[in-house]
Amino acid sequence: MRSLRMIWTLSGFLAISMIFNQSSADEHKIWAAGQYTFSDELGGFTIRAISGSGTQTDPFTITEEFNDVAPTTLIIRTDKTTQLSPTTENAMLFHLRIVAINGSGHSWTEFGFELQEQLGKASDYSDGLSFYQPGDKTGMIHSNLFATYDDNFEPYDRMIFREGKVDPKANASFDFPIGDFTPKRTFYLVQEPRIPST
Repeated sequence: MRSLRMIWTLSGFLAISMIFNQSSADEHKIWAAGQYTFSDELGGFTIRAISGSGTQTDPFTITEEFNDVAPTTLIIRTDKTTQLSPTTENAMLFHLRIVAINGSGHSWTEFGFELQEQLGKASDYSDGLSFYQPGDKTGMIHSNLFATYDDNFEPYDRMIFREGKVDPKANASFDFPIGDFTPKRTFYLVQEPRIPST
């Protein structure tokens, strides 16, 4: 297996790295912004673009295309290795905007997100990873097409946007904060477009 890695920067904070696997026809990309990288390497969706610096006024904005109605997983990595306290000045809080393009051919009526410190395992209240559970999230969480959301911290960190609709070929945006106080270098954001139940 041989790989070619290319990195360049845009606007001082945005970088993109393309990894080519000669043994596979699939091309996976790792997109970097700030102290984090974002990857679609587990499949099921494709990252099309990334921008932003991670602040509330300039969130990391990731444009993704979903070609099916099934849970997918965004891999998030960082070089940060120290366990941080939410009360310290160095606490890691970043703001994320997911722009989800509906390429599935079905209308979505809900959209869910779940954070996982370990892939496939629910993130509990005490692991340091959450949709900013210790803080005031007023005005931080919203969507252009969904009117309401529910968030839970136990037995998992999950947020579901409701009361909306995303038609095929349309796109929806979702803004929310992520509190990253875990020492893990890699964590996961499960993304789930949902259609009406039958």
